[in-house]
Amino acid sequence: MIQFSEKAMQEVQRIVSFYPEGKQKSAVIPVLHLAQQEFGGWLDVPVMDYVASLLNLTSIEVYEVATFYSMFNLKPVGRYMFEVCQTGPCMISGSDE
Repeated sequence: MIQFSEKAMQEVQRIVSFYPEGKQKSAVIPVLHLAQQEFGGWLDVPVMDYVASLLNLTSIEVYEVATFYSMFNLKPVGRYMFEVCQTGPCMISGSDE
């Protein structure tokens, strides 16, 4: 079974304490970051389900966030990641060359 280390669980509790009761959904991004660090640099479905259970959210609410933001890896990645910005301002600056 997937479970945070004791230290990571304390960090989850600290993060959640920043948000008012009933607003724990706001903690999903920092908790996903912590989960990604804790569980090998990427988020698989059981990890996202675990985060959902900790925050009293549905699994789909966590999946929506994890799949929307490019900072979350949904499959294993190498030790170093090289990304090229492809937004409009970056392209104007030459990122497409």
